[in-house]
Amino acid sequence: MFRVENLKKLVYPFYPPDDPAHDWPHIERVATNAKMIAEGEAVDIECLLAAVYCHDLVNLPKNHPDRALASQFAAEKAHPLLIQSGFTLEESEKIQQAIVEHSFSKGLRPTSLEAAIVQDADRLDTLGAIGVLRCASVNTQMKTSFYDPVDPLAKKRELDDKKFMLDHYFVKLFKIPELMNTNKAKQEAEKRMAFMKIFLNTLLDETRN
Repeated sequence: MFRVENLKKLVYPFYPPDDPAHDWPHIERVATNAKMIAEGEAVDIECLLAAVYCHDLVNLPKNHPDRALASQFAAEKAHPLLIQSGFTLEESEKIQQAIVEHSFSKGLRPTSLEAAIVQDADRLDTLGAIGVLRCASVNTQMKTSFYDPVDPLAKKRELDDKKFMLDHYFVKLFKIPELMNTNKAKQEAEKRMAFMKIFLNTLLDETRN
């Protein structure tokens, strides 16, 4: 695993602490998730972890016009770092593909087990207690409201997660368990989503007029 350790040193500066939703602790959590999902599977663990450590090398704001291209940009930036760390050209291509395919906004189906696990591991980090924190962090960066005080559940309006944080729960987050590729990730996602629903109900109680 010396190549992964070399890579970690190279990519660490790309994850500054001023974005808590995409900082180094996020990368480490995704790595932990990936190891959990990969246990007992016939997976190339070095390529898997390399993809994890490079998957957010380029991170664009949710409302950026090129947001859907961020994973492609990250894959391109990863290549020289992978080669420098000792990965072969063939391995780099496999890792880059996993980076591209992990993106939620691209909506791609993984073409390898490694890509499937990276996708699941990253999406797990959008759920649960850490998911609540990350969603609020992104909301703050986008300078949007937590919720619509008149219609928080969007019963009489269209959902708009670029305007209200709470809408993002319904636009994306609560759909994630059904989109998981692996059974382990799906089970963990359902557990984390249950917590988020408790949080949501508590929030509604506290803000009810």
